[in-house]
Amino acid sequence: MPEARTSTPRERYRTQVRAEIKEHAWEQIATAGASALSLNAIAKRMGMSGPALYRYFDGRDELITELIRDAYRSQADTLRAAADAGAGLAGLAHALRAWALDDPQRYLLIFGTPVPGYRAPDDITEIAAETMAVIVGACAALPSASPSDGTADAFDAHLEDHRQWAGDDPAPSPVLHRALSFWSRLHGVLSLELAGQYTGMGFDPALLFDAELKDLLGP
Repeated sequence: MPEARTSTPRERYRTQVRAEIKEHAWEQIATAGASALSLNAIAKRMGMSGPALYRYFDGRDELITELIRDAYRSQADTLRAAADAGAGLAGLAHALRAWALDDPQRYLLIFGTPVPGYRAPDDITEIAAETMAVIVGACAALPSASPSDGTADAFDAHLEDHRQWAGDDPAPSPVLHRALSFWSRLHGVLSLELAGQYTGMGFDPALLFDAELKDLLGP
């Protein structure tokens, strides 16, 4: 059996510098938003020249991609860990909210306003799909998700031929519908909360989140 390859000092240094660059990038995002991200400003903070920093990231888009990839991976791992620990849909919802509140800028980078001129590569979508797979699995474990009105019937029928987002999951359309409703409504509440839209309204966003979750889970 071949021995595991040991990284060289140069490789370890490169990994360390890339991690430091990403830390400074998150600080910039927290201060001015992702659209204002500047590699030259990061280089100045680190005491490097702009061209020197470009040896670690080809440009702004590659850095943003790394940040988005890290964020989606963190989210997917958090929900997968919760599911592996036996959490049902309610447990996943609370794990999602805790993850979002732990680092709002990380959440808003992937669910907030898109960065102008930036397009994520395909592998980002694949990582995001891992999160949806966990949610679909939790929905499939619930009692039958029967549509309650004609609108639900119409959308369930639509999902029969529009289920690419669910990958190869064989779950029936009502389960996919429930998963989409869970994902859409809870992210809607979270996005408004983290964007500060509830500030000054005088109610507890945590209780609103729980109310939406209860409504989604049904009796």
